[in-house]
Amino acid sequence: MRRVALVLLLTGGAFAAGNTFQGLMDSAMMRMHAGMHAATPSGNPDRDFLTMMIPHHQGAVDAAKAELLYGKDPQVRRLAQEILTEQALEIDYMHRLLESRTAALQGQNQP
Repeated sequence: MRRVALVLLLTGGAFAAGNTFQGLMDSAMMRMHAGMHAATPSGNPDRDFLTMMIPHHQGAVDAAKAELLYGKDPQVRRLAQEILTEQALEIDYMHRLLESRTAALQGQNQP
């Protein structure tokens, strides 16, 4: 299954409808699912949550970008912009949380 997801990810949505809205959405979802499935469980629920939520949030960012490219409804476009902004901030925060916890764990393992 992971191999299929990787092939789909590497093709960049070649099987999707090109640079159409649906093609961008299909590509975003393939990347999101591939990223979530690629996260190796560590046994630490906090770390695993963060490593799976980062690609999930990136999927939302990519979907919002597709809406901004193709959407016409001002309210939906405004929502897409809010999603893009908020999810990007949350992705950055999750990366920082992961980095700080990784550094703390490495410090505990030092003699």
